[in-house]
Amino acid sequence: MQLIEALSEITLGVDQPIIAIDGPAGAGKTTLASTIYLALSPQLSTTVIHMDELYPGWQGALGEELTRTLTWLTSCHKAKKPLLYSSFNWVTNEFDPPKSHASTQLLILEGVASAQIAIEDSLATTIWLDLDPAIGYQRVIDRDGEKISHEMKQWLVVQEQHFAADKTKERCDFLLST
Repeated sequence: MQLIEALSEITLGVDQPIIAIDGPAGAGKTTLASTIYLALSPQLSTTVIHMDELYPGWQGALGEELTRTLTWLTSCHKAKKPLLYSSFNWVTNEFDPPKSHASTQLLILEGVASAQIAIEDSLATTIWLDLDPAIGYQRVIDRDGEKISHEMKQWLVVQEQHFAADKTKERCDFLLST
């Protein structure tokens, strides 16, 4: 796979590299993150963080709290410090107690707003997965169920507003379609 070869080359040339995989809901970012992890982890110790772990629920998910958390995590990674953060528990609708994750050589951030401009200088490279939002919506509903259809319809609007303001797609190094 040419993408993996390019990512391998990029990450081996950077101290404490960070890869961000961004794009609309349902585009396959988690699957791609898993593929990259499997391909690169034999060369570099690797941590994957999913944005779903960092969002403070549906409301305000792409706001300042996420930006602060990403800024904190990327600065810790670059400084080779353990990553201390709380994962959001979608069942209880609150954050779990913080956990410390050992420092690794490579950090992969995956999810909507993972490549935001606020942390751009810390990123070794960025990947945009493109997908028609209606297809992404249906994939998420098929995966997570109709119970979140109302929230997902609102999410489509919020993510589009974020992408437009942040110019995420235009700034990404790799553009892939799913």
